[in-house]
Amino acid sequence: MYSAPRLAAHAPLTANVALVGFEADDQASLTKILGYTECPVAPDWKWKIQPSRGVESTVAALRRNRVPIVLCDRDRMPDAWKELLERFAGLPEPPLLIVTSRLADERLWAEALNLGAYDVLAKPFDSAEVARIAGLACLRWYQRHAAPPALMNSVA
Repeated sequence: MYSAPRLAAHAPLTANVALVGFEADDQASLTKILGYTECPVAPDWKWKIQPSRGVESTVAALRRNRVPIVLCDRDRMPDAWKELLERFAGLPEPPLLIVTSRLADERLWAEALNLGAYDVLAKPFDSAEVARIAGLACLRWYQRHAAPPALMNSVA
């Protein structure tokens, strides 16, 4: 298990999560769920939810900032998650992608995992499942990449 290094007590500690294609109510739901959940990298860290306008703005922000997790709503942007996976291939520290859908069946799950997504979440969101999947994704991302800085930049 990854253990985050001790960082200065005064530094704000956040783990960024980019949201692509979500309606306001789903954004609010995810923000509320993760707002009550500790980031598993370190118990004093908080999740920082960053809505993104689309694929281009997400990829541009990822080229500038460290973001461990991207959630993409397949219902509102059906092919965006596939395009994101293709675009992540050129990044030095690609985020882990979690696809969400009201129709999160075995077919979508198999397709998403085969194409490189980290996982699939069903909507409406189950608080425990969102927290578990986001936490595991964050741990995996930090295990693959260098130790986290005291402050990760936010997504535009």
